[in-house]
Amino acid sequence: MAPGMYSTNPTQHTLQPIVTGATVIGIKYNGGVLVAADTLASYGSEARYKDVCRMKKVGEYTLLGMSGELSDFQYLGDTLDELADEDWQHEDGCSMGPKEYASYIGRLMYNRRTKMNPLYNQFVIVGKKQGAPTHLSFVDNQGTAFDDDYCATGFGALLAMPILRNEWRADLSLDEAKAMIVKCLQVCFYRDCKAYCKYQIGNCTGDSVTISEPLAMDHFWGHTAWTEKRLEDSGVIADTW
Repeated sequence: MAPGMYSTNPTQHTLQPIVTGATVIGIKYNGGVLVAADTLASYGSEARYKDVCRMKKVGEYTLLGMSGELSDFQYLGDTLDELADEDWQHEDGCSMGPKEYASYIGRLMYNRRTKMNPLYNQFVIVGKKQGAPTHLSFVDNQGTAFDDDYCATGFGALLAMPILRNEWRADLSLDEAKAMIVKCLQVCFYRDCKAYCKYQIGNCTGDSVTISEPLAMDHFWGHTAWTEKRLEDSGVIADTW
């Protein structure tokens, strides 16, 4: 619209996410905390962008994992970078950790929701400051926030949470925690059309914050129940599928 011109339409906000990410898994283990997500960003129902990192390092000790609208995640990431820069400029020897960032994100999401202009995301915030316990928080687009030992967003809240409830232990080793996360992502990949077979794992130990390179997930689609032709006996031509 040209300068000086005004629209007669009312102010409009985003009503539906367009480019979205699926499940994020967060889990504590003995010595740190992990967050994992696949690398797919779907354009509607199209598997469009297959090499997207849906995690972001925030400050020195925190990792943020995202489900939902990718552009809203990018906006929040820029906001958190500005907050981290301001925190560093104070030069007071203190820095925000995962608990503080989770609280900030929760209030920001609730603020946007009350203005009827929400960020269409669910977040998993994990981290560990030196000498402090591990932290894992969930925040959604309405500002609902809670801390837990494990959580999952998106379709994973239905498919992965039962696995985590049955198998999580406080004394999990790093390898056991990674294996549990991969198991959850495999189930989501089989059942969620917006999941993908490449994933990344972020790890916070208190000494370091790392995000792995994309890893390939093992999967198998040759089960008899999926491949046998079931319509021939009823007289329907199976090839119509």
